[in-house]
Amino acid sequence: MTGLRERKKEATRVALREAALRLALEHGPANVRVDDIAEAAGVSPRTYNNYFSSREEAIVAAVTADRESRIAAAVTERLSETRLAEAIVDAITAQYTDPGEQSRDALLLITTNPGLRTAFLDAPAALEDPLQEVIATRVGDPQTARVLAASVAAAVRVALEQWTQPAGNGLVVVSGSLPDLLRRMLEPLVPALDAAEA
Repeated sequence: MTGLRERKKEATRVALREAALRLALEHGPANVRVDDIAEAAGVSPRTYNNYFSSREEAIVAAVTADRESRIAAAVTERLSETRLAEAIVDAITAQYTDPGEQSRDALLLITTNPGLRTAFLDAPAALEDPLQEVIATRVGDPQTARVLAASVAAAVRVALEQWTQPAGNGLVVVSGSLPDLLRRMLEPLVPALDAAEA
């Protein structure tokens, strides 16, 4: 059970990321200051800095919120019935392609703004720690688990980079099927995941 302090911290994080996205959609990301986000969430700018290092990070967090923990939970849930590689590929594909509560407007905002796109492409790095823990329980070697988790995060980033490739005119054009791209980028890691599990 989560303590009161942890619940308050999570509520503050949620309020900040939701305020950041709402203000960015209303005014454009370039017109939103950290002070504006903090005020809209009812906290001080100093408190804001305890949660996010930039406005871009907060805006992107509203779209990618808790994805890494959902992926780790989905992998853990499937491990009793399937191979590690299959559980990871399926969990990532499901979590990255299920729009959930994210709106088309938010994704369009992120992919058309260079700073937000960079933060969006950096977000898969957050997968490493929770995924490393899950992989380590299956393979028994923390170092191998760390390398595999970092490799999975890198493959996801490559898929997202390709999916949101800037066109020659500077606009980002979302191209191809994200589930197909994710599966294709993760495919080279399947033999390593299988070998580690054996």
